[in-house]
Amino acid sequence: MIVTVTLNAALDVTYRIDQVHWNGVNRVQDLHRRAGGKGVNVARVLAALGHDVLVTGLAGGPTGRAVELDLTASALPHSLTPIGDDSRTTLAVTGSSGTALFNELGPRVTREELVRFLDGFAGALTGAAAVVISGSLPRGVPADFYATLAAHAADRGIPALVDADGEALRRASAGRPAIVKPNLEELARAFPADALGPESQAGLMRKAGAAAVVVSLGHDGLLAVTAEGTWRARMPYRVAGNPTGAGDAFVAGLAMGVVEGMPWPERLRLAAALGAAAVAMPVAGEIDHGTFQAVHRQINVS
Repeated sequence: MIVTVTLNAALDVTYRIDQVHWNGVNRVQDLHRRAGGKGVNVARVLAALGHDVLVTGLAGGPTGRAVELDLTASALPHSLTPIGDDSRTTLAVTGSSGTALFNELGPRVTREELVRFLDGFAGALTGAAAVVISGSLPRGVPADFYATLAAHAADRGIPALVDADGEALRRASAGRPAIVKPNLEELARAFPADALGPESQAGLMRKAGAAAVVVSLGHDGLLAVTAEGTWRARMPYRVAGNPTGAGDAFVAGLAMGVVEGMPWPERLRLAAALGAAAVAMPVAGEIDHGTFQAVHRQINVS
Protein backbone atom coordinates (compact mmCIF):
# COMPACT_ATOMS: atom_id res chain seq x y z
CA MET A 1 0.00 0.00 0.00
CA ILE A 2 1.14 3.54 -0.80
CA VAL A 3 -0.02 6.24 1.62
CA THR A 4 -0.50 9.78 0.29
CA VAL A 5 -0.64 12.90 2.46
CA THR A 6 -2.69 15.94 1.39
CA LEU A 7 -2.79 18.47 4.21
CA ASN A 8 -4.38 21.11 1.98
CA ALA A 9 -7.05 18.96 0.33
CA ALA A 10 -9.34 20.77 -2.09
CA LEU A 11 -12.44 20.55 -4.17
CA ASP A 12 -10.99 20.97 -7.65
CA VAL A 13 -13.20 22.75 -10.17
CA THR A 14 -12.17 22.74 -13.84
CA TYR A 15 -13.81 24.95 -16.48
CA ARG A 16 -13.12 24.32 -20.16
CA ILE A 17 -13.72 27.37 -22.35
CA ASP A 18 -12.54 27.77 -25.95
CA GLN A 19 -11.73 31.46 -25.57
CA VAL A 20 -11.62 33.27 -22.22
CA HIS A 21 -12.95 36.86 -22.16
CA TRP A 22 -11.59 38.42 -18.99
CA ASN A 23 -13.81 41.52 -19.30
CA GLY A 24 -16.97 39.77 -20.44
CA VAL A 25 -19.30 36.82 -19.95
CA ASN A 26 -17.89 33.33 -20.48
CA ARG A 27 -19.98 30.24 -21.24
CA VAL A 28 -18.44 27.15 -19.65
CA GLN A 29 -18.49 24.28 -22.14
CA ASP A 30 -17.30 21.55 -19.82
CA LEU A 31 -17.24 21.37 -16.03
CA HIS A 32 -15.56 18.95 -13.61
CA ARG A 33 -15.78 18.93 -9.81
CA ARG A 34 -13.78 16.39 -7.84
CA ALA A 35 -11.64 15.87 -4.77
CA GLY A 36 -8.17 17.25 -5.32
CA GLY A 37 -4.92 18.35 -3.85
CA LYS A 38 -1.59 16.93 -4.98
CA GLY A 39 -1.66 13.79 -2.84
CA VAL A 40 -5.20 12.97 -3.96
CA ASN A 41 -4.14 13.27 -7.59
CA VAL A 42 -1.17 10.99 -6.94
CA ALA A 43 -3.49 8.42 -5.35
CA ARG A 44 -5.86 8.52 -8.34
CA VAL A 45 -3.06 7.71 -10.76
CA LEU A 46 -1.64 4.95 -8.55
CA ALA A 47 -5.06 3.36 -8.08
CA ALA A 48 -5.71 3.47 -11.83
CA LEU A 49 -2.43 1.59 -12.32
CA GLY A 50 -3.40 -1.13 -9.86
CA HIS A 51 -1.73 -0.05 -6.62
CA ASP A 52 -3.45 -0.09 -3.24
CA VAL A 53 -3.57 3.41 -1.78
CA LEU A 54 -4.70 5.25 1.31
CA VAL A 55 -5.44 8.99 1.13
CA THR A 56 -4.68 10.84 4.37
CA GLY A 57 -4.77 14.52 5.20
CA LEU A 58 -7.07 17.19 6.62
CA ALA A 59 -10.64 18.08 5.67
CA GLY A 60 -13.21 20.38 7.19
CA GLY A 61 -16.51 22.16 6.63
CA PRO A 62 -18.90 21.70 3.69
CA THR A 63 -16.04 21.65 1.18
CA GLY A 64 -14.22 18.98 3.18
CA ARG A 65 -17.36 16.86 3.24
CA ALA A 66 -17.65 17.23 -0.54
CA VAL A 67 -14.04 16.08 -0.85
CA GLU A 68 -14.71 12.98 1.26
CA LEU A 69 -17.90 12.15 -0.64
CA ASP A 70 -16.03 12.27 -3.95
CA LEU A 71 -13.21 10.08 -2.60
CA THR A 72 -15.81 7.52 -1.56
CA ALA A 73 -17.56 7.74 -4.94
CA SER A 74 -14.17 7.28 -6.64
CA ALA A 75 -13.45 4.15 -4.54
CA LEU A 76 -10.32 5.77 -3.11
CA PRO A 77 -9.71 4.54 0.47
CA HIS A 78 -9.20 7.52 2.74
CA SER A 79 -8.68 8.55 6.35
CA LEU A 80 -8.89 12.34 6.59
CA THR A 81 -8.52 14.05 9.95
CA PRO A 82 -11.44 16.43 10.58
CA ILE A 83 -10.69 20.12 11.20
CA GLY A 84 -12.88 23.03 12.19
CA ASP A 85 -12.14 25.37 9.29
CA ASP A 86 -13.53 24.87 5.78
CA SER A 87 -11.30 23.20 3.20
CA ARG A 88 -10.41 25.13 0.07
CA THR A 89 -11.64 25.18 -3.52
CA THR A 90 -9.33 25.47 -6.52
CA LEU A 91 -10.32 26.61 -9.98
CA ALA A 92 -8.63 25.74 -13.28
CA VAL A 93 -9.79 27.60 -16.39
CA THR A 94 -8.47 25.93 -19.51
CA GLY A 95 -8.88 27.16 -23.05
CA SER A 96 -7.12 27.53 -26.37
CA SER A 97 -4.53 29.92 -24.93
CA GLY A 98 -3.57 27.71 -21.97
CA THR A 99 -4.65 27.04 -18.40
CA ALA A 100 -5.02 29.53 -15.54
CA LEU A 101 -5.10 28.27 -11.95
CA PHE A 102 -6.79 29.98 -9.00
CA ASN A 103 -5.81 28.38 -5.68
CA GLU A 104 -7.32 29.47 -2.38
CA LEU A 105 -5.05 29.64 0.67
CA GLY A 106 -6.90 26.90 2.45
CA PRO A 107 -8.05 26.47 6.05
CA ARG A 108 -6.36 27.51 9.27
CA VAL A 109 -5.24 24.45 11.23
CA THR A 110 -4.82 24.32 15.00
CA ARG A 111 -2.04 22.61 16.94
CA GLU A 112 -4.54 20.14 18.40
CA GLU A 113 -5.71 19.17 14.90
CA LEU A 114 -2.11 18.55 13.82
CA VAL A 115 -1.55 16.31 16.84
CA ARG A 116 -4.64 14.29 15.89
CA PHE A 117 -3.38 14.01 12.34
CA LEU A 118 0.01 12.74 13.53
CA ASP A 119 -1.69 10.05 15.60
CA GLY A 120 -3.63 8.90 12.55
CA PHE A 121 -0.57 9.13 10.33
CA ALA A 122 1.37 6.80 12.62
CA GLY A 123 -1.39 4.21 12.27
CA ALA A 124 -1.60 4.68 8.50
CA LEU A 125 2.10 3.84 8.13
CA THR A 126 1.45 0.29 9.37
CA GLY A 127 1.79 -1.91 6.30
CA ALA A 128 2.79 0.99 4.04
CA ALA A 129 5.37 0.33 1.32
CA ALA A 130 5.92 4.06 0.70
CA VAL A 131 4.44 7.43 1.61
CA VAL A 132 3.96 10.42 -0.69
CA ILE A 133 3.87 13.82 1.06
CA SER A 134 2.89 16.59 -1.33
CA GLY A 135 1.22 19.89 -1.90
CA SER A 136 0.95 23.23 -0.15
CA LEU A 137 0.71 23.71 3.60
CA PRO A 138 -2.50 25.21 5.00
CA ARG A 139 -2.23 28.09 7.42
CA GLY A 140 -1.05 27.16 10.90
CA VAL A 141 1.12 24.23 9.77
CA PRO A 142 4.84 24.79 10.48
CA ALA A 143 7.21 24.86 7.52
CA ASP A 144 9.17 21.85 8.80
CA PHE A 145 6.10 19.60 9.09
CA TYR A 146 6.88 17.66 5.92
CA ALA A 147 10.34 16.95 7.30
CA THR A 148 8.66 15.69 10.48
CA LEU A 149 6.40 13.34 8.52
CA ALA A 150 9.27 12.07 6.37
CA ALA A 151 11.33 11.41 9.50
CA HIS A 152 8.48 9.38 11.04
CA ALA A 153 8.44 7.23 7.91
CA ALA A 154 12.24 6.93 7.74
CA ASP A 155 12.38 5.81 11.37
CA ARG A 156 10.17 2.89 10.39
CA GLY A 157 12.12 2.05 7.25
CA ILE A 158 9.43 3.40 4.91
CA PRO A 159 10.62 5.49 1.93
CA ALA A 160 9.03 8.93 1.76
CA LEU A 161 8.67 11.08 -1.36
CA VAL A 162 8.20 14.82 -0.83
CA ASP A 163 6.79 17.23 -3.42
CA ALA A 164 6.70 20.69 -1.85
CA ASP A 165 7.45 24.36 -2.45
CA GLY A 166 9.19 27.25 -0.73
CA GLU A 167 10.37 26.84 2.85
CA ALA A 168 8.67 23.44 3.16
CA LEU A 169 10.80 22.22 0.25
CA ARG A 170 13.94 23.80 1.66
CA ARG A 171 13.47 22.02 5.00
CA ALA A 172 12.19 18.70 3.67
CA SER A 173 15.62 17.08 3.33
CA ALA A 174 16.10 17.10 7.10
CA GLY A 175 13.50 14.34 7.31
CA ARG A 176 15.71 11.97 5.27
CA PRO A 177 13.20 11.38 2.46
CA ALA A 178 13.96 8.83 -0.25
CA ILE A 179 13.14 11.38 -2.97
CA VAL A 180 12.48 15.10 -3.06
CA LYS A 181 10.73 16.21 -6.28
CA PRO A 182 10.79 19.95 -7.06
CA ASN A 183 10.43 21.65 -10.42
CA LEU A 184 12.69 24.47 -11.61
CA GLU A 185 10.46 27.25 -10.30
CA GLU A 186 10.15 25.58 -6.91
CA LEU A 187 13.93 25.19 -6.74
CA ALA A 188 14.33 28.90 -7.45
CA ARG A 189 11.90 29.79 -4.66
CA ALA A 190 13.62 27.46 -2.21
CA PHE A 191 17.06 28.88 -3.04
CA PRO A 192 16.25 32.51 -3.98
CA ALA A 193 19.68 33.92 -3.18
CA ASP A 194 21.74 31.16 -4.78
CA ALA A 195 23.19 31.45 -8.27
CA LEU A 196 23.71 27.69 -8.43
CA GLY A 197 22.27 25.56 -11.20
CA PRO A 198 19.66 22.86 -10.52
CA GLU A 199 22.25 20.09 -10.29
CA SER A 200 24.20 21.93 -7.60
CA GLN A 201 21.00 22.85 -5.74
CA ALA A 202 19.93 19.21 -5.82
CA GLY A 203 23.35 18.28 -4.46
CA LEU A 204 22.83 20.64 -1.52
CA MET A 205 19.49 18.96 -0.77
CA ARG A 206 21.18 15.56 -0.80
CA LYS A 207 23.85 16.80 1.60
CA ALA A 208 21.03 17.98 3.89
CA GLY A 209 19.58 14.47 4.07
CA ALA A 210 17.57 13.61 0.94
CA ALA A 211 18.64 10.31 -0.62
CA ALA A 212 17.77 11.55 -4.13
CA VAL A 213 16.45 14.70 -5.78
CA VAL A 214 14.47 14.56 -9.02
CA VAL A 215 13.90 17.91 -10.72
CA SER A 216 11.08 18.24 -13.22
CA LEU A 217 12.17 20.30 -16.23
CA GLY A 218 8.72 20.46 -17.84
CA HIS A 219 8.77 19.70 -21.56
CA ASP A 220 12.54 19.25 -21.36
CA GLY A 221 12.22 16.13 -19.21
CA LEU A 222 13.90 15.73 -15.85
CA LEU A 223 17.13 15.72 -13.90
CA ALA A 224 17.83 13.18 -11.15
CA VAL A 225 20.71 13.48 -8.67
CA THR A 226 21.05 10.20 -6.79
CA ALA A 227 23.55 8.12 -4.84
CA GLU A 228 24.02 6.04 -8.00
CA GLY A 229 24.83 9.04 -10.19
CA THR A 230 23.18 11.88 -12.06
CA TRP A 231 20.59 11.09 -14.73
CA ARG A 232 18.85 13.13 -17.40
CA ALA A 233 15.65 12.05 -19.14
CA ARG A 234 14.72 13.83 -22.37
CA MET A 235 11.23 13.94 -23.83
CA PRO A 236 10.77 13.06 -27.52
CA TYR A 237 8.25 15.83 -28.16
CA ARG A 238 5.93 18.28 -26.43
CA VAL A 239 2.47 17.00 -25.44
CA ALA A 240 -0.28 19.62 -25.72
CA GLY A 241 -3.05 19.87 -23.16
CA ASN A 242 -3.71 20.76 -19.52
CA PRO A 243 -0.53 20.66 -17.37
CA THR A 244 -2.52 20.63 -14.13
CA GLY A 245 -1.70 17.38 -12.35
CA ALA A 246 1.25 16.45 -14.57
CA GLY A 247 3.64 16.75 -11.64
CA ASP A 248 1.39 14.54 -9.52
CA ALA A 249 1.38 11.79 -12.16
CA PHE A 250 5.15 12.20 -12.32
CA VAL A 251 5.38 11.62 -8.55
CA ALA A 252 3.08 8.60 -8.84
CA GLY A 253 5.56 7.10 -11.28
CA LEU A 254 8.46 7.73 -8.90
CA ALA A 255 6.51 6.08 -6.06
CA MET A 256 5.77 3.06 -8.23
CA GLY A 257 9.44 2.82 -9.12
CA VAL A 258 10.43 2.85 -5.45
CA VAL A 259 7.88 0.23 -4.42
CA GLU A 260 8.60 -2.05 -7.38
CA GLY A 261 12.38 -1.72 -7.03
CA MET A 262 12.95 -0.35 -10.53
CA PRO A 263 16.45 0.79 -11.51
CA TRP A 264 16.75 4.56 -11.90
CA PRO A 265 16.58 4.70 -15.73
CA GLU A 266 13.37 2.67 -15.81
CA ARG A 267 11.92 4.60 -12.87
CA LEU A 268 12.58 7.96 -14.50
CA ARG A 269 11.25 6.86 -17.88
CA LEU A 270 8.02 5.71 -16.21
CA ALA A 271 7.62 8.94 -14.24
CA ALA A 272 8.27 11.20 -17.23
CA ALA A 273 5.85 9.28 -19.44
CA LEU A 274 3.10 9.40 -16.80
CA GLY A 275 3.57 13.16 -16.47
CA ALA A 276 3.17 13.58 -20.23
CA ALA A 277 0.13 11.30 -20.24
CA ALA A 278 -1.53 13.48 -17.59
CA VAL A 279 -1.12 16.60 -19.74
CA ALA A 280 -3.26 14.93 -22.41
CA MET A 281 -6.24 14.64 -20.01
CA PRO A 282 -8.66 17.49 -19.16
CA VAL A 283 -8.52 17.02 -15.36
CA ALA A 284 -5.80 16.22 -12.83
CA GLY A 285 -5.46 12.68 -11.55
CA GLU A 286 -6.03 10.96 -14.89
CA ILE A 287 -3.69 9.72 -17.61
CA ASP A 288 -4.11 9.04 -21.30
CA HIS A 289 -2.82 5.50 -21.85
CA GLY A 290 -2.24 6.01 -25.57
CA THR A 291 -0.04 9.02 -24.89
CA PHE A 292 1.79 7.07 -22.20
CA GLN A 293 2.61 4.20 -24.54
CA ALA A 294 3.70 6.51 -27.36
CA VAL A 295 5.95 8.69 -25.18
CA HIS A 296 7.34 5.99 -22.89
CA ARG A 297 9.18 4.07 -25.57
CA GLN A 298 10.82 7.22 -26.96
CA ILE A 299 12.18 8.78 -23.75
CA ASN A 300 15.95 8.82 -23.67
CA VAL A 301 17.62 8.43 -20.24
CA SER A 302 21.36 8.97 -19.95
